[in-house]
Amino acid sequence: MQKLNNAGTILMEDTMENCRHKIAVDGFAIIDDFFDEDKVASIAGVIANACKQGSPFRQTGDLYAVRQVLQEVPGLSNIIFTTAFTTLIHRIFGEDYFVVRSIYFNKPGLSNWFVAYHQDLSISVNGQYKMHGFKNWTNKQGQWAVQPPAEILENMFTIRIHLDDTDEYNGALKVIPGSHKTGMRSRLPVDKGDETICRVAKGGIMLMKPLLLHSSAKTTNNQSRRVIHVEFSNRQLPAPLAWREAMQLPAGSFL
Repeated sequence: MQKLNNAGTILMEDTMENCRHKIAVDGFAIIDDFFDEDKVASIAGVIANACKQGSPFRQTGDLYAVRQVLQEVPGLSNIIFTTAFTTLIHRIFGEDYFVVRSIYFNKPGLSNWFVAYHQDLSISVNGQYKMHGFKNWTNKQGQWAVQPPAEILENMFTIRIHLDDTDEYNGALKVIPGSHKTGMRSRLPVDKGDETICRVAKGGIMLMKPLLLHSSAKTTNNQSRRVIHVEFSNRQLPAPLAWREAMQLPAGSFL
């Protein structure tokens, strides 16, 4: 069966199957040219416009992080969650997945940082409660996060939408393929023998598991690395705990 992405490129069913296999084995997969130039310009434009409105976005020198970006930037989710994007999610992961966190990142010259190897172990929630298996509570800018039991993280996935060409010179992710299968790591650093640089073209997407070991270097070419990071789950949390940013996906269409 054929699928059409936003750029009008045919995305074959075997391509989706290859993605499913690569994510299961390596913990990540990359699809270049998923969003076309016009779509990337629309996404970047609504974010830039929102940044001019004086919203409480985290900023140092030049804007580099917007938490809850799908809620903070009006209209952004309607641009991103096209039929093709929603169908891709449904086909690769399942129709029961929904958004649980969204963040916009940039690495411009004035807001540049290095991130050591780590796993994404925390989730964004509605408050702090005593819950069995939930630990390491944090509160940043009034938003609670917590480390849930491993089975919740193992069932999640992330899609990173790249608004710029990204390589080793402007902070592309470096990953250890297959490291997501070893569970939560209590000891770092790690053996970097299989380290892979995840180069992603502008308009491309990277799909990954939260427990995949990943890092990112500082930008050295003074080129931006704008990324929209969206996390998904198909699990509800035990009440009264709830996902802070839970958002259902559009129905999509199986073209």
